[in-house]
Amino acid sequence: MSTIQIAIDGPAGAGKSTIAKLVAQLFDFTYIDTGAMYRAITLKAMQLNVELNDEDAFDFLDQTSFDYKDGVLFMDGNDVSKAIRSREVSNNVSLVSSHANVRKILVDRQRLIANDKSVVMDGRDIGYNVLPTADFKFYLTANVETRARRRFLENAQNGIHIPLEDLKREIIARDDFDSNRAITPLKPADDAIIIDTSDMPIEDVVKTIETKVREEV
Repeated sequence: MSTIQIAIDGPAGAGKSTIAKLVAQLFDFTYIDTGAMYRAITLKAMQLNVELNDEDAFDFLDQTSFDYKDGVLFMDGNDVSKAIRSREVSNNVSLVSSHANVRKILVDRQRLIANDKSVVMDGRDIGYNVLPTADFKFYLTANVETRARRRFLENAQNGIHIPLEDLKREIIARDDFDSNRAITPLKPADDAIIIDTSDMPIEDVVKTIETKVREEV
């Protein structure tokens, strides 16, 4: 294979971003966090006071630039990696990402990034929609309790303090929204390898993916 595409999907808190980044480092591939792109657009829409329910209000996308540097997302030349993790962004990103025109523009850009380089791309519809011919497809999942606890610890490290029970409710609500949206809902590709990370250390998940890839490359 001249270039390799690894797709990693899953719900919020399943560990996909952390694991995808480590896998990319392991193989020296480009890491693409598609969820961060949707979060960035949500952040910009909020900064512009855009009505988030209005799909036609996102024409600013045409004048928005994205760049990844060492796995960090820059929007319009600015590092937005911390700002996009705010609670306000988290609670609105599912709505923004459900808009057909937003998804089409970002998916086109994601495919362009992956066109001529080896990538590890994570998201919610990568394996069956963004990169349907990816060489390797993985779907990471975990129970709600585990995912909420992971998000709680991640938030605490970033100085964000949200009660664990609130995070559980938010994760359940987001799962329901993402799984039932009309446009490219959250689901595994038919040929994806499903990994339940609830009781697996990060290094074990990475090793599972590494082993599978090395078997076929």
